[in-house]
Amino acid sequence: MSAHEGEAGMTGAGYPAARPSGFVRVAMGPMTKALNPAMRRLAGRPHVGMIALLRHTGRRSGRQYTTPVGAHLAGDTVVIPLTFGTESDWSRNVRAADGCSIRLGGVDYETVQPRVVTAEEARPVVRSAYSGMQRAMFRMLGIKRFMLLHRVPG
Repeated sequence: MSAHEGEAGMTGAGYPAARPSGFVRVAMGPMTKALNPAMRRLAGRPHVGMIALLRHTGRRSGRQYTTPVGAHLAGDTVVIPLTFGTESDWSRNVRAADGCSIRLGGVDYETVQPRVVTAEEARPVVRSAYSGMQRAMFRMLGIKRFMLLHRVPG
């Protein structure tokens, strides 16, 4: 796949980096800055479906951050579509720390062992975590990678 189709070379972790699709960069990128404050207030609450609140530590600053992300739980796996690609700050922070905490549906989970996988590799777990309509939306948005995290029992 060429760079203009969403690939951005190899990451230090050894998997192909994926950039956000053109639609996400142009249409959703600017909206995200405006909507994130409201999303942070809603994310992770009971009955708020797909929006989770991810808590992570900055890999350089050591600061604590909260980021609203789309996420679902499939068994002991948290599945996060990487709408903004593999190199977003939160994604890099979670990988550097080897995990994060996430609030889904009002429940807090600790997660470890983040893995970035292709849509093809993630297909079985994405299929069990998301509805057909949600999966169609991922394709429409050009999402090529997913982050899978293991839920720590507890």
